[in-house]
Amino acid sequence: MLARKPRDDRGVQEHAASLLVTQGALVALSQADALAVVGYMRPHRLSAGTVLMRQGEHGGDESMALILSGDVTVESVSATEELVVSVLGPGSLIGELGLVDQTARSATCTAASDLALAVLKREAFEQLMAEQPGVATRLLLAISQRVAGHLRETNRKLLTLARVNKALQQELGAAHAVNRRLLQQLDQAAPPAAEPRP
Repeated sequence: MLARKPRDDRGVQEHAASLLVTQGALVALSQADALAVVGYMRPHRLSAGTVLMRQGEHGGDESMALILSGDVTVESVSATEELVVSVLGPGSLIGELGLVDQTARSATCTAASDLALAVLKREAFEQLMAEQPGVATRLLLAISQRVAGHLRETNRKLLTLARVNKALQQELGAAHAVNRRLLQQLDQAAPPAAEPRP
């Protein structure tokens, strides 16, 4: 379907390439480069409930997937709870960090519905680098820009969280000061304790 095949798959490849250059994927990539990248991708269909990758897993399947149809939930697990970070749909990428740095997955991705994916495995990516180094370079640049955008958004959220935290600390400090004054007033207004009789 997405592999280099006869021209009857050209429409499918063009559709996948157009999804690859959307806001959810690699908007910095040109349509021509996206079409070249799609030629190295392979189609995958998965049923709802299938786990595509687990947070903390290493190696074995370093790949990047473009969602062609369906939805994927992205969850991050902390020491105390699971948190659904986002739900991704057609035109979204998952796993691009693992493709580049081959480290542990940073989140768990699960098919929320039946999925059609275009997958670029590490071996195919290396083949792309060998056969079309210019396209591979522009793909890496587009992935870097995407990651930088995520980092900026995370920094913005952390700054907002720090501001909210500071405001809450100020509110708690003010409430504590009011409570302290009220307790002092109560202590001053209370009648002196009677001395015990001998």
